[in-house]
Amino acid sequence: MDLGEVFLVSLGGAVLLFCARKLLGVTQQLFPKTWYPVPKSFFSSLGEWAVITGGSEGIGRAYAFELARHGLNIIIISRNLAKLETAAKEIGETTGKEVRVIVADFTKDDIYEHIEENLAGLNVGVLVNNVGILPSHTLCKLLDIEDLEQRITSVINCNVKGLTKMCRIVLPRMEERGKGLILNMSSGVAGVPCPLYTMYGASKLFVERFSRSLQAEYKSKGIIIQAVIPFGVSTAMTSFQKPDMVTLTPEEFVRTSLDYVLVGDRTHGSISHQILGWILQAIPIQILHSEVMQEKLAEFVNKSVNGN
Repeated sequence: MDLGEVFLVSLGGAVLLFCARKLLGVTQQLFPKTWYPVPKSFFSSLGEWAVITGGSEGIGRAYAFELARHGLNIIIISRNLAKLETAAKEIGETTGKEVRVIVADFTKDDIYEHIEENLAGLNVGVLVNNVGILPSHTLCKLLDIEDLEQRITSVINCNVKGLTKMCRIVLPRMEERGKGLILNMSSGVAGVPCPLYTMYGASKLFVERFSRSLQAEYKSKGIIIQAVIPFGVSTAMTSFQKPDMVTLTPEEFVRTSLDYVLVGDRTHGSISHQILGWILQAIPIQILHSEVMQEKLAEFVNKSVNGN
């Protein structure tokens, strides 16, 4: 075999190995229960308490219910005391677990000392950084956002600073104990530069990159940190769109996403959302960024928001 043949055979082998690795990754994402089964006692083995931000409704409330069913006591944090108390009562009565509430508005700067005082001394095994906001109730270009200066501050405080500060509060005790789980909620729109979701998508890209880098720093300490990257979930943020094969209920999404906690440092949390992620990556960026696509996307989303 001459040098050229050796090169071609080696190249072919490398391509086959690459394809095999990609195929293995696909099957792991589609069948997490087969490849990375989560033991029944896994969540309760991490600690006594789970902390969920934005836990009074939607995805956060669903995480609170599901983690309570897995045996953890729950702390839900949000800015609306009435909604918190209603959720806490329902979770406690349904699961029999202790549920505490902390009132905090993550768009503000002066909340973290209060949160830290309420978490002091607790064995927190799971943190779900779920709280997040959109800069506008309607889909629009950056300069068309009402009260833009205030919305910039609010989005950064809630979507970026809140997650970072909560990790700073909870991580030290997890590191001491050598175990813990942190789930950071990103978004499917962070997968590519997404016009009309400019500020929100950028903040959620921060969540993904921050989470994956933090996992690299603390994986050796026995801590799992994962970016969860959903697409459509029927919540107030999505104007309670009708659930279907793509748009899941919060309860459906949370149940499936918890099957992925051992898969790696990022997950779309469900088979349908994983497939959507692959499709989005395959669409040429020129199409996604075209004026026609922006107009159609804004029309579709804003009709959903307005109930038309």
